[in-house]
Amino acid sequence: MPKESKELLKFLTPFSDEVKEVALWLREFVWDLYPESNELIYDNYNALAFGFSLTDTAGDAFCSIAVFSKWVNFGFNRGSEIADADKILVGNGSLYRYIKVADKKSFPVKPIKKLLQLAHVNAQARLKVGKKTIHGETIVKMQLQKKRRPSPDVVPLKVVKRK
Repeated sequence: MPKESKELLKFLTPFSDEVKEVALWLREFVWDLYPESNELIYDNYNALAFGFSLTDTAGDAFCSIAVFSKWVNFGFNRGSEIADADKILVGNGSLYRYIKVADKKSFPVKPIKKLLQLAHVNAQARLKVGKKTIHGETIVKMQLQKKRRPSPDVVPLKVVKRK
C-alpha cells in the first residue's frame, strides 16, 4: 500500500477528481508490485510526474506516471529497450514509451505487469555497481512555481453574454 504523501496530494489539487483518481490508482498499482522502489515526484511546468526508481535519481527509474489536465500517461523511462509483445506502448523518442490512461477500466493490467517486470529487470541490470540504493521512500525532486497547467491559484474567468 502506498505511503500517504501530503506533497503529492497538494500537487494533485488543481486536477479534476477523475484525473486524480486514475493517478492515485496507478500509483497504488505500482507500489503494490514494487514496494521497495522509491517514488520521485516532479511538479513540473507541463505535468505532475512521479516515477519509480531503484535509487533517488530519475536515471534509475523504471516507470513513471505523468498527470495532465485531462488524462494520465503511464510510461517506461527506457521503454524502447523492453519487448512490448502486445504493442500497446506509443512514443517515437529514443527511449520513453507510454500509454494514455483515461480510466481504470481500460488500463491493460496483464500486459503492463509484464512490461513492468521487464522494465524493473532492465533498471536493475543498468544500476551501477556500488551505487547506494534506498527503499520505499517518497522524494519531492522538483517543484516549479510557474506552471502551464491547472493551478489552484487560477480562478476561471466567467463568460458574460452581452444583451
